[in-house]
Amino acid sequence: MTTEQHLPGVWESLRREVAAGHQAYVVYPVIEESKLELKAAMEEYERLSREVFPKLKLGLLHGRLSSEEKEEAMQRFRKNEAQILVATTVVEVGVDVPNATAMVIEHAERFGLAQLHQLRGRIGRGAQKSHCILVAPARMTDEARARLETMVRTSNGFEIAETDLLLRGPGEFFGTRQSGDLGFHIANPLRDRELLELARREAFALAANSPSTKPCSASSASSPRMAAPLPPRPHRLTNYCDFTRSINVLFLYVARPLSHKCNFMRLLLGAANV
Repeated sequence: MTTEQHLPGVWESLRREVAAGHQAYVVYPVIEESKLELKAAMEEYERLSREVFPKLKLGLLHGRLSSEEKEEAMQRFRKNEAQILVATTVVEVGVDVPNATAMVIEHAERFGLAQLHQLRGRIGRGAQKSHCILVAPARMTDEARARLETMVRTSNGFEIAETDLLLRGPGEFFGTRQSGDLGFHIANPLRDRELLELARREAFALAANSPSTKPCSASSASSPRMAAPLPPRPHRLTNYCDFTRSINVLFLYVARPLSHKCNFMRLLLGAANV
């Protein structure tokens, strides 16, 4: 990870890769200039061709090109007729050029972890050692910094996905929102994973130790521990332990299949009758 002030050294490293017979990608977040003040692929392709790499052959690939133009650009890059490919995230999937050993991603703070991981996967596909350089401003949001530090720290896709989940949130299980909080008022399944696992064990212990009573429904009979006996009548919470166990049962209630929830609701109504 580096900043824009060190770009001259970054470009020099690309020249060395090309001199060794390898190829490189330079990735930008947008196709053309906009009000966002981001470097754009089309303008940077012209500038890099004219000012930075005048002796090299560059290619350009972005989403507004026709299918034929995209294929032509990729064929030139595969045949090493273009040593550096300037592109947008259109290259994040389906591109396999083993000779490409370097990638520079400008405005890396604007990309999500999944995008960065997919982009980095375009290099390192051959036997040669590869490098991915993330270029970002010195000042950025804490979340953006956490994303980039994750990319620097690990190449493990599972770890990256878990960090992405923690940063963005899972969104809705039964809706269209793909990020954000789940909407729990108290518990957070991502933050409170260890507590929820403890809650599950406590809830099973509470259900197993309850006096015998009639099962809630026939569907629960196939799961004897889930259909554990319930208290014969409601009782008041008398100490902190009773309160803690009732909250634990509540955590388990929201995490179990619907066929078992009737028993847990009865437990809650009995334990929380204050």
